[in-house]
Amino acid sequence: MKRTLLIGLTLALAACAPAAPTATPTADGPRTLRVMTHDSFALSEDVLAAFEAEHNVTVSVLQSGDAGSLVNKAILAGETPLADVLYGVDNAFLSRALQNEIFEAYTPIALTGVPAEFQLDPNHRAIPVNYGDVCLNYDKAFFVERGLSLPQTLDDLLKPELSGLLAVENPATSSPGLAFLLATIARFGEDGYLDYWAGLRANDVKVVDDWSTAYYTEFSGSSGQGPRPLVVSYASSPPAEVIFADPRPADAPTASVVGPGTCFRQIEFVGILTGTPNRDLAEAWVDFMLSPQVQQDLPLQMFVFPVVPDTPLPAEFERFSQIPAEPATLPPDQIAANRERWIEAWTDVVLR
Repeated sequence: MKRTLLIGLTLALAACAPAAPTATPTADGPRTLRVMTHDSFALSEDVLAAFEAEHNVTVSVLQSGDAGSLVNKAILAGETPLADVLYGVDNAFLSRALQNEIFEAYTPIALTGVPAEFQLDPNHRAIPVNYGDVCLNYDKAFFVERGLSLPQTLDDLLKPELSGLLAVENPATSSPGLAFLLATIARFGEDGYLDYWAGLRANDVKVVDDWSTAYYTEFSGSSGQGPRPLVVSYASSPPAEVIFADPRPADAPTASVVGPGTCFRQIEFVGILTGTPNRDLAEAWVDFMLSPQVQQDLPLQMFVFPVVPDTPLPAEFERFSQIPAEPATLPPDQIAANRERWIEAWTDVVLR
């Protein structure tokens, strides 16, 4: 019933709304749209080319580091924006972006079809595009060969039989590391998360600076060469293990722990940067990010999940990815107010 209602509302709004703005070419040729993104941004060449052709525009992609660096650069630019539109701010940094008013409000028609759980900005300055879950990934063969029980909860990671088996990323230097820290705060609260991390340290958790080191050096899964069969990664990592393998295996060698509260959901947003001289093109780009072409392109380009329901997923995602029914979440304003303090306290307990 809900799906039918959403489709009906979308069609009704589409019928009443004016046509999406298109770019007017200058005397010198196509205009340029500057898109500021994190370093992991990717779209298929034909998908991007179709947008450029439809709007007679050249898209200039400005990669600007991770989500935190991206937002900081946009804030420091002030009233002279570095780009026209920004993609890649996530719920861990959303409040910082909104508090500094770097976005102008815009409500794309397709937003009516996006579930409310992804719409964290009621004023529609930041529009959800995709999501991904940071989860514990495990090496299937390791646990089978040793007859070990898989952890089902975060508490299970403190069991003596799992000592020395977990690799995590530093939340001060890694996005998935920060997401996992937030998952532990959501589960144990401010009064309990440091005790939990002290327990992980006592159970010989391995902390590294970035995801690549954790996954490829410490993890014992198919792509990794390390001794540890548990790693903080993504729910999309198991299908990636199949997609990038040569030859492709019949089954994924890894899987995710997706029990209640064990994964942290990251949502990524797009927004029109305040002061852009190309508002019409920026609106067209926001519409584009929620279009069927982009939503369907996202999984194999950035290994994330589309926010528009019923978007077809690649077969490997359907077979080998697990979407947690109850991911951990925290309000963006709570994260913004406490993030640096939480990380500093974590550093004191875990690394010093």
